[in-house]
Amino acid sequence: MIYHELGKTGITVSKLCFGSLTMGPFQRDLTPAQGAALFERAFDLGVNFVDTAEIYGTYPHVREAIRLKPDLIVCSKSYAYDREGAERSLIKALSGIGRDYIDVFLMHEQESIHTIRGHREALEYYIEMMRKGYIRAVGLSTHYIACMDGALTHPELQVLFPLINKRGIGIADGTSDEMLERIRLAHAQGRGIIAMKPLGGGHLISEREEALDYILNLDDCVDTIAIGMQSISEVEYNCARFSGETPDPAVAEELSRKKRRLLIQEWCQGCGACVAACHNHALHIENGRAVVDPDKCALCTYCARACPQFTIKVI
Repeated sequence: MIYHELGKTGITVSKLCFGSLTMGPFQRDLTPAQGAALFERAFDLGVNFVDTAEIYGTYPHVREAIRLKPDLIVCSKSYAYDREGAERSLIKALSGIGRDYIDVFLMHEQESIHTIRGHREALEYYIEMMRKGYIRAVGLSTHYIACMDGALTHPELQVLFPLINKRGIGIADGTSDEMLERIRLAHAQGRGIIAMKPLGGGHLISEREEALDYILNLDDCVDTIAIGMQSISEVEYNCARFSGETPDPAVAEELSRKKRRLLIQEWCQGCGACVAACHNHALHIENGRAVVDPDKCALCTYCARACPQFTIKVI
């Protein structure tokens, strides 16, 4: 496995970051014990970095991962915008993963310089907690080029977690080339870069090899790449690719045939909460029910969190 320092944070991470969203309740809904089996295999193959978030519901899974690997590097994220909410989120993260510190803590899904300013109170709290040793590095995650522009003017944001893939699927306001330009600028400033959704939320699975070639060839400006994994086959395939090895051809063929999609159950009441939550404009209401445009959907599942009837999931 290849390792990089995450910007200038002093934190060394594996090139492959294990994204835990897909094993949680929004997608595969694995138990913590089932998740631990996947983590254990990834750790055996050199992975030392796991991504989670408050909304993912996977703190119990990460707690099991830390039991297996006490020096595991952990990144989490929160939507909190004020001091009180930020404090609750950090306490929840630390108690959830069973540690008295977390390596990377980010403002989740920021959109522009205006949302960064709107979350300033939370950011200041995280910086204070970093000085006290409870957080090692702070930053933000985003699907927006406009947010990367804003982040470039805020040097206190040490780690940036942008969406980038070869087709730009899921980038809310531009192209992959435009996002990549901002990533290169941020990395040149010494920011740590964690890339998300290199497979476009599953849309690029049929082009997996080319999609991974694209993101792995950004070694000059991307420190680590988060990929959700739901099976031992996915873990072994991705670890091989990220270590410069040739994966088992049979496994590669099996994975290339797998395609996920967003399912909206028939009892949807068409309330529109999911439409409001979708920053990719992939959902609309038609004949009293939510309808998804699969070409725009990034399978981020934030719509599922917003649904009051629990009618949405990825299958």
